[in-house]
Amino acid sequence: MTDSDLPKNTRPPDRSLSPAMIGLVAVLIALTAVVTVVPPKFLTTAKGYFNLSDVMITFSSLIFGPWVGMVTGGVGTALADLYSGFAPFAPLSFLAHGAEGFLIGWLGRGQRSVGRMIVAWFVGSVAMVAIYLVGEGLFYTGWPLALGEVPVNVIQALLGAIIGIPLVLAVRKAYPPIDRIGQRGQWTEE
Repeated sequence: MTDSDLPKNTRPPDRSLSPAMIGLVAVLIALTAVVTVVPPKFLTTAKGYFNLSDVMITFSSLIFGPWVGMVTGGVGTALADLYSGFAPFAPLSFLAHGAEGFLIGWLGRGQRSVGRMIVAWFVGSVAMVAIYLVGEGLFYTGWPLALGEVPVNVIQALLGAIIGIPLVLAVRKAYPPIDRIGQRGQWTEE
């Protein structure tokens, strides 16, 4: 018996790239870029800036999984760096926030337990902070300024959990089908 032999409503979801998923990822990238650029910010020791990107990365990754989290986090923050005049940091942001999104999504997608979501967020956030530390220390600012950036990156990551995880819970409660958005075969014409 193959999947096509099963009744339509019992088939496993198709996780391939669909037009709905492309549109969804584009919107999430844009939202990530906006929350990275728009909120009031202050320059940090390494001439970076404080932002709320981790909120969208945590939300996108926990709801839509590792690949969406990686693309949303990496591309959204890199575009924000390009737009904000921090173009040299765009590759590092792409790597750090892309890894963060992937790890959060890989460990936390579909989790209903807040504890498990926190573990997924923690692993992804540690990776993001470590990648920024090493990248800034080796290639951008030197170790003293890179070490001074760690507390700011930790605060940003904490906001990702403090706002992002409750946002996941609220959206799931208000709109339970959210976990199925972007999968093929959801919409039918009659």
